[in-house]
Amino acid sequence: MIISTKRGTPAAELDRIIHEFEAKGLSVTMIRGTDYNVFGLVGDTTILDEKSILANPYVENVQRVSEPYKKANRLFHEADTIVDVAGVKVGGKEKIVVIGGPCSVEGEEQIVQVARDVKAAGGSMLRGGAYKPRTSPYAFQGLGTEGILDMVKAREATGLPIVSELMSEDRIDEFEQYVDLVQIGARNMQNFQLLKAVGKMKKPVLLKRGLANTIEEWIMSAEYIMAGGNENVIFCERGIRTFEKYTRNTLDLSVIPILKEKTHLPIIIDPSHATGNWRYVESMSLAAIAAGADGLIIEVHETPEKAWSDGAQSLKPDKFRSVIEKGRAIAKVVGRDI
Repeated sequence: MIISTKRGTPAAELDRIIHEFEAKGLSVTMIRGTDYNVFGLVGDTTILDEKSILANPYVENVQRVSEPYKKANRLFHEADTIVDVAGVKVGGKEKIVVIGGPCSVEGEEQIVQVARDVKAAGGSMLRGGAYKPRTSPYAFQGLGTEGILDMVKAREATGLPIVSELMSEDRIDEFEQYVDLVQIGARNMQNFQLLKAVGKMKKPVLLKRGLANTIEEWIMSAEYIMAGGNENVIFCERGIRTFEKYTRNTLDLSVIPILKEKTHLPIIIDPSHATGNWRYVESMSLAAIAAGADGLIIEVHETPEKAWSDGAQSLKPDKFRSVIEKGRAIAKVVGRDI
């Protein structure tokens, strides 16, 4: 709910209004303007009656917001949020961040070498899966803690912040200690208990869109995290499941302008999981940059044909470098850089 007060409303009256709503268990966000003040109310506003609120002579207007999300809503946070990931800024209007790395960490030597390749190509962060949510219980499930520690070694060797997927609450302490950007995967996008727990973490979160979720459901998942106190959330579009079989998923680039209109949070695109085929990763990466994405997360492997998982969608280091070089040209056109 949004409430605006008339010009010249005394400060004492504004405080009284805030305290009145807080007493009802609502969270109040106030935006001070030169001509009027606006209150954004978060919580169960069904207990409020608009006519009773309008009875206050200082109240100008009362409006119920159709969107159920508040903290992620650009209406209450006009400026773009810039998320700091161990010194790498994600969001804003200048820099586009490129994250690269293998689907799965396969050992210290492998991940350190890929990290060096990613950095040499111009990448800003290293991705790698240590805990792998796989469709088959017989598929490789990841190296677990060993994989996380291997990524730490790669960070020490290159200085690249590390990104990895958190699958369960019992690993939160480990991720809080070692991982720079905590990824919540597509299958856990609506794992609300996990989202609540992640909301209490101090590390920024990369929230992937679910396999068949609407944009509003996706934003509401971000709202769960933000409502818990962690407002450093980055959206990640990785394609949704449709009837099409030529690609692994269907990449929805329309989410870029929509999310930028509806929210203030940054968004990056995962063309690897979206297409499932390394041949299409470059074109979709360039299209995402042109559409206004704040970053890319691309799978990179030195020998994709021998990768323990998702080799078919992984780029070799030289191809990854080429994508970044071409991406810079597109970025320049839209007034940004990589």
